Amino acid sequence: MKIYDELVARGLIAQVTDEDEIKELINSGRATFYIGFDPTADSLHVGHFMALCLMKRLQMAGNKPVVLIGGGTAYIGDPSGRTDLRSMMTPETIRHNSECFKKQMERFIEFGSDKAIMVNNADWLLKLNYVELLREVGAHFSVNNMLRAECYKQRMEKGLSFLEFNYMIMQSYDFYYLFQNHGCNMQFGGDDQWSNMLFGTELIRRKLGKDAYAMTITLLMNSEGNKMGKTAKGAVWLDPNKTSPFEFFQYWRNIADADVLKCLRMLTFLPLEQIDAMDKWEGSQLNEAKEILAHELTKLVHGEAEAENAKSAAHALFAGGADDSHMPTTEISAEQLVDNAIGIVELMVACGIAPSKGEARRLIQQGGVAINEEKVLSVDMTIPSEQLKAGLKIRKGKKAYHKVLLMV
Repeated sequence: MKIYDELVARGLIAQVTDEDEIKELINSGRATFYIGFDPTADSLHVGHFMALCLMKRLQMAGNKPVVLIGGGTAYIGDPSGRTDLRSMMTPETIRHNSECFKKQMERFIEFGSDKAIMVNNADWLLKLNYVELLREVGAHFSVNNMLRAECYKQRMEKGLSFLEFNYMIMQSYDFYYLFQNHGCNMQFGGDDQWSNMLFGTELIRRKLGKDAYAMTITLLMNSEGNKMGKTAKGAVWLDPNKTSPFEFFQYWRNIADADVLKCLRMLTFLPLEQIDAMDKWEGSQLNEAKEILAHELTKLVHGEAEAENAKSAAHALFAGGADDSHMPTTEISAEQLVDNAIGIVELMVACGIAPSKGEARRLIQQGGVAINEEKVLSVDMTIPSEQLKAGLKIRKGKKAYHKVLLMV
């Protein structure tokens, strides 16, 4: 199966322009394509993971990825899918986040002048002369068409700032710049970026003529990826210091039955024939498919050893007797005890299971906390030192586990 057909079969392609040309370019390994990542946090999350997997697939087929770090566009903030204005980050925060992104991406993409390159749009966007930009680029944009773009619709309901209104122009200029300076002939993005991407293609053709070879392709990437990447109270991060390998494994082990095969197709490198054979799996077999998914993705992000450790720790929770030494663990000191015991609320905060006492109480009241698989019924519950010495496991929701010991 050719690489383009595989992307279709894996459910990755949503819309394209010039499909025949794009298909030929990708299949022949002649695509130089870019995907942009705005550094809005100090870690990538699994919403970005689909894009990284896509880059890896295409690179393996001989195509050249251009990783674009949005150190310049982050000064503005993407309004797509937003109902409110993003918080404005300081230049120092943007630079720090950009460096964090670079380090994480090197685990997935093989960089080198003839393999893949990484660029930062701060290098050209922050140097632009505003009046010159208006004359050279702004003249090619219709405000009427921009206001009809999907990426602005939600923001228009509450008021679209002029700052955000410029995001489409900046993103379009990125493609134009990369086409001119790096031979980038294709751009990829999530289906919520379709309008921005079409404007980028149009800018190249208007500036350089109809024969300019620039194409767009969108994927079910940001909409599906962000849905998979968001938990009830935040993102599932690729940084092990923010989401441990065990927690990462457990997230995928506990996804909905309806999503497991879709995730296997989109995110893993398992052969499609193997995944298609799982279509008829039911009951306990679906749990096996989820474990395969969790192991494959943890291996991709954190390595084979951490994936095996996380799998072993997960088995310890359900089978008993297995090695749980790799489960996230907190040791409680005697100084943290009051009358040889500690309250469940204080314990949850100490372990990082909850960020605050208020959040810990809310979780308990909603029935989302268990100790050694026994549901915690009261926010006033206390755990005696004898139980801490023996060791206990706290579970938040279905996927967040933590082991607690008393320091001796």
